[in-house]
Amino acid sequence: MAARSQPARRLASSHIIIIIIIIIVLFLHTACVAMAAVDFNCPAVFNFGDSNSDTGARIAAGLESIGPPYGQTYFRRPAGRFCDGRLIIDFLLDAMDMPFLNAYLDSVGAPSFRKGSNFAVAGSTILPATASSVSPFGFGLQIAQFLRFKDRVLELLAKGMNRYKKYIPHVDFFGVGLYMFDVGQNDLAGAFYHKKEDQVIASIPTILLEFETGLKKLYDNGARKFWIHNTAPLGCLPQNIAAFGKDPSKLDELGCVASHNRAAKLFNLQLHALCTKLQGQYTDANITYVDIYSIKYDLIANYSRYGFEYPITACCGYGGGALNYDSRIPCGQTKVISGSPLTAKACNDSTEYVNWDGIHYTEAANFHVSSQILTGKYSDPPFSDKMPFLLKPKF
Repeated sequence: MAARSQPARRLASSHIIIIIIIIIVLFLHTACVAMAAVDFNCPAVFNFGDSNSDTGARIAAGLESIGPPYGQTYFRRPAGRFCDGRLIIDFLLDAMDMPFLNAYLDSVGAPSFRKGSNFAVAGSTILPATASSVSPFGFGLQIAQFLRFKDRVLELLAKGMNRYKKYIPHVDFFGVGLYMFDVGQNDLAGAFYHKKEDQVIASIPTILLEFETGLKKLYDNGARKFWIHNTAPLGCLPQNIAAFGKDPSKLDELGCVASHNRAAKLFNLQLHALCTKLQGQYTDANITYVDIYSIKYDLIANYSRYGFEYPITACCGYGGGALNYDSRIPCGQTKVISGSPLTAKACNDSTEYVNWDGIHYTEAANFHVSSQILTGKYSDPPFSDKMPFLLKPKF
């Protein structure tokens, strides 16, 4: 079959993007509509998590720096995201006609938190950080930062400091805002470096107990809208395949590390049960569980159907081959190996790749995941079919 020209392919992709953005606008407005009140909306979003939704916190904290080619696809510069462009949360916020969330830790440039704040930090875990943790900002600490943020906002508003009002949420936004979560991946992935599979699985209840504690704190402080992503197929990341997949018998039919994916599925099963339990306890809350695992595994299994060419090869990496990943040489960096300088460079077209740097997904893959989330097939409870909103898509 003859290959389409590059302009034709990009034109077709643009049409698909416009259609999907319309779907996103429809759904996200509906997701913010309370079951008993059609005119309810989400004036603010508060996000918690790891690098899947970190919009600049890790960089602002000075824990790490990233340079080109990060951010090259959309921002045209590094933008604090571990991606070539936008993350899932960026697509969702944009579709809600809301600005991208500023990182809570990023204080330079007079950031506005009027529409919410992002407490996610790359490398973070649900369990409290230890001395050897990649990030000190565990889930509990992120919750503590939010509570401090809320207290400070209420203090300023109570004092009538009008000059701050355009930068901070209205007092009511904390009760009617959307609280989003995408965390837990690092708890599992990190544990495999020093634990056996059965030990990792045995730790899941402890991890989720910590997560439940955080959710309850937010509920006790007025949160009522919870949007919870489960964890992705960890075994399909080049980083994990390179480290744990040298023995072909350890891989599944897609070439992913089976043990990691089994742990992820068991984690998700218990997370889903937790969401169901909490929804029963908090009848005035709306808890939406989103099955990210199924979306991403389907993408990797059927990548060509969705317009991708490389399901588990890193776009930005070194080494070539099936993975194009070398843990010694991070994306965009040059390291001297055996006396020779070696650089992990980006591919020519990241839209052909599911994976960006061996650990994170490309903007194109994030866009696909967002579109699949919004079909409603991957959530519990499912989304309403009634969309009483005017469309104002933008891309």
